[in-house]
Amino acid sequence: MSLDGIGESYWPLFTAGFLRIAAAVLVIAVTLGVGHLARSAINRLTSRLDATLVPVLRNIATWAIYIVGALVVLDVFGINTTSLIALLGATGLAVGLALKDTLQNIAAGFILLSLRPFRVGDVIQFGQTVGTVRQVGLFTTTLDTSDGLRITAPNSTIWGQTLTNYSHNQTRRVEIVASIAYGDDIEAGMQVLRRLVADEPRILPEPQPSFAVRALGDSAVNLQVRVWTPTVEYWDVYWTLMKRLKPALEGAGLTIPFPQRELHIVQKPEWPDPSSPEPKT
Repeated sequence: MSLDGIGESYWPLFTAGFLRIAAAVLVIAVTLGVGHLARSAINRLTSRLDATLVPVLRNIATWAIYIVGALVVLDVFGINTTSLIALLGATGLAVGLALKDTLQNIAAGFILLSLRPFRVGDVIQFGQTVGTVRQVGLFTTTLDTSDGLRITAPNSTIWGQTLTNYSHNQTRRVEIVASIAYGDDIEAGMQVLRRLVADEPRILPEPQPSFAVRALGDSAVNLQVRVWTPTVEYWDVYWTLMKRLKPALEGAGLTIPFPQRELHIVQKPEWPDPSSPEPKT
């Protein structure tokens, strides 16, 4: 066969192959471009959407676009995508059975994102872990502790425990206990607590502060004050009241007692020694 004959026979195949490759490259380029545009669009919606949802929506949209693009590329090369999808479904079922714990994390992630017991920036506690939420993903939730540690916890672990959100409500109650000696005047101690509250502008007028005798302890009378403050001011108010409490009590002539115990020594009577001879009469 001459070169002209070979060219005439295989030229349509070369042309068709080149067109398919060009179409596949075009599809890949369009897929990457659309994925980039989708990520950018979702990032611009940060002001409208909850910051907790943005990373998850960005990842879901990007991977969905990539999967559709991959299927189109396979279809361009004439691969039966229907059979491939069925194969991927069966493979996904087998992988799902093997990775049931991972699927539990995904299910817990969707529950956390839908119910929103916390959001990015909230301070939460589950079990013994306390931290500020930085990101909620499909598999894990990332937190930063107050001492600068980064914690990554599985979503199923967080959802499976009692969850405390310290940032959800706008106000929190601050409770201070002051101990005075039994010989001190209780009303004088109450006046000290009232002055402390009156001198702190960050304490809210409603609900009204409450003052009470909490307990009669072993060595002291425990006075209690409960006030409400904005959640963001909670620790500053607590530390300020604790810092001012001791000088205020001492300035009013009150005593902060130390734990005391009274020891009574009972003299044991002397009994005669049974081995000694009895005295003669």
